[in-house]
Amino acid sequence: MREVRFAGFGGQGIIRSGIIIGAAASLHDERFATLTQSFGPEARGGACSAQVVVSDERVLYPYITKPDILVAMSQEAYAKYEEELKDNGLLVYDADLVHPKKRKVKKKEFSIPATRFAEELGNRIIANVVMLGFFTAVTDVVSKEAMKKAIPSFVPSRFIDLNMKAFDKGYDYGKEGQKS
Repeated sequence: MREVRFAGFGGQGIIRSGIIIGAAASLHDERFATLTQSFGPEARGGACSAQVVVSDERVLYPYITKPDILVAMSQEAYAKYEEELKDNGLLVYDADLVHPKKRKVKKKEFSIPATRFAEELGNRIIANVVMLGFFTAVTDVVSKEAMKKAIPSFVPSRFIDLNMKAFDKGYDYGKEGQKS
């Protein structure tokens, strides 16, 4: 079982990212997944997070207790949730938006300039999909194939190609980083 928290601010596609991971795992990887979400009273700009539990067996408790993986898309989200990350957990973050502090507790860290890559692709709103590609490359939570099947169901049809390019950009960046 893997517990994942995606966190950032409203408008970054944080909740949608959790939905896509859950759908990819449950519909295309034949696993079980639950999603819970939290967000502030502001629709955009406020803190929000999506909590996803993915397992090979039925998920009996849908909430995360201590995440294995934290994906931070804002400094505020990092500051709020980093302490909850399991010892030896995995921190994944946007390199331009989050500046982690050095901690005594060991954890693995992977970063990607997701927002910058999204801007280079033409629209910063797809930064979450760049991050999903990166997340898929550096974790074993869901397969690349499952994610590529799930994404088109959750983006407007006229933006499917752009989102798939964003996913591939993040995925390729993650795989290249693992080679070095």
